[in-house]
Formats: sequence, structure tokens, C-alpha cells
Amino acid sequence: MTAENSAGVTHRTAVERSVAVDRFRGLAIMLMVVANFLSGNRFVPAWLKHAPDIGLTAIDLIAPFFIFAIGLTLVDSARRRAEREGRRAAIRHHVVRYLAILGIGAVISAGEQLVGQSGDVLVWGVLQAIGVAGLLMLPVIFAPATIRLTYAVVLLACFQLASAAGWNDLVFRWSHGGLPGSISWAGMLALATVFPDLESRHRLAVPAASLLLLGSGLALSLIVAVSKNRVSASYVVLTTGASGLLYTLFMLTDGIGTYRPGVLTWWGRNPLLLYLLHYVLLAIVVLPDTPAWYVEAAPWLIATQGVVLIALLTAVAWLMHRHHLTVRL
Repeated sequence: MTAENSAGVTHRTAVERSVAVDRFRGLAIMLMVVANFLSGNRFVPAWLKHAPDIGLTAIDLIAPFFIFAIGLTLVDSARRRAEREGRRAAIRHHVVRYLAILGIGAVISAGEQLVGQSGDVLVWGVLQAIGVAGLLMLPVIFAPATIRLTYAVVLLACFQLASAAGWNDLVFRWSHGGLPGSISWAGMLALATVFPDLESRHRLAVPAASLLLLGSGLALSLIVAVSKNRVSASYVVLTTGASGLLYTLFMLTDGIGTYRPGVLTWWGRNPLLLYLLHYVLLAIVVLPDTPAWYVEAAPWLIATQGVVLIALLTAVAWLMHRHHLTVRL
């Protein structure tokens, strides 16, 4: 049962959730916060920042983790809503939700450009990428897994062919590939939606498919360079495989021992709230025009700021969990 007020805050009294998905999502959003925080400090090593173009760093895996987490619940959520309210209502909710995500992302990006935090690239944030990717999933939202898999391949192939024909320069001018790059992110999202179907057949199908994607991505990288900024097909396939392997760890350990929600579950149940709130907290660190406070801050100061940031967000996540509240679109 759920009771939701007009602000979109839901009080949950009894609802089944996937602990593995919550924990995986919680880790993804926590890593996104850490990555955004570290990006502006000059002492942070390159492997803890996004690759400038071709290449792959640890940070380049984080956005795929979060999109993969969305894909794990997207189709099932739409189907359950269709059963309760009808397919037309489910489609309307899906469209409104992803338009809202797109709009929230646009507001954040406009704010970043307004205060001069965007650098030389045009800002197209991860929320815009997710918003458009979600809208592009609409044609196959109720389709079987094989259709969604085929759709993912078609999207990636079309985007890669368009990039080869001249889109690369356009894509590279935007963060996250801009609007054109969202086609490739949609391919990633479509791939991710196949994994719950595999899990329902056999748990070991998830790591098997992940390893297959990982190998395919490595093979594809011999033809198409791996690049998050270009949202290349090799990047999408490779990082989706890596996401599946990470999810496997949560999936296979789910149910071992006594269940305690824990920090990752708290974060995973309110990802949008924590993601938006982290921008407010980041502003306190990033906006002051004092290089020694952030851009040129010593490692000990950056570490202290990071710990405080995560601690404050964790406190909010815990309070929301304790009162059985979620904020969602």
C-alpha cells in the first residue's frame, strides 16, 4: 500500500522491493555524487575524472551504472501500472515522468552555465540523457525482451553510422553527447531492460550475458574507439557489461544472512532527492571564488569536504528511510 501527497512524497506501509536493485542504485547515485564533487579539484588524479575524449576511466562507468539501475525496473514498473490503471495511463505516466526528468536536468544545466561551471562544453547533463532515453523507450516499453534487445542494437547501429557520417563533431561539443548522444544512451537503457528477463529465467544468465557484452565491447573497441563523450557503441556495450557484472554481486549476495537495509538501501530508495540535494550542497563548496577552498584545495581539505557531503546526504537518506518516505516522479 502507498499513500502519496501532492508533493510526490510517498509513504510506504507494505511494499515488496528488490533489495539488490535498491543497493545497486544506491551505490550508483553515491558514486555519481562523489564523481561530481571531485571533478573540479586540480589535485584529483586523472583516473578519478572523466576521460577527455577517447579512453575509459573508473568515473566513466558511473553514469552507465545508474542507467542500468533504471533499466532493471523500467519495464516491470510500466507493466504493473498498466495492470492497475490501464495501458494508456501507464504510457501517459511514462511520458510525463521522463519529460519531468528532462526538464529538471535542463534547469540544472542552465544553472551551471549561468554561474560559469560548465567549462567550454555545452551542458547536457545526465538527467537530460536519461529523460530522452526514457522517451525513446516508449515504442518497446511493453515489448518482449527479444524485441527490446533488437531495438537496442538498431539504436546503437544507427547512432554509430550517423557519427561516422559527421555527427561526431556535434556530439563532442556537448557533455554526455547532447541530444544526438541520447540515442546511444537509449540503446544502453534498452539493453539494461533485458537483464530482469534473464534473471527471471536463471540467475547465472545475468553474469553470462554481462561477460558476453564485456567481450563484445572489447572486440567492438578495435573498430570504434571507446569514448563516453562520443557515447560510442563500444563504450555503451562495454559499460553495460561492466554494470551487469557489478549488479551480479548484489544479486547473488541478496538474502545471505540477516537482512538489514543499510546505507546503500537508504540511498537507493531516494535517488532523485539525493541527486538534486547534492547540487545544493555542492554550491556551498564550488561557488565561492576562493581557489584554496575547492579548485586548489589540498587533498586533506577535499577529503574532509567529501566526507561531510556524503554524511549529510546519508543523514537525509536515513531520515527518509526511517519515516518510510520516498520522493519520486
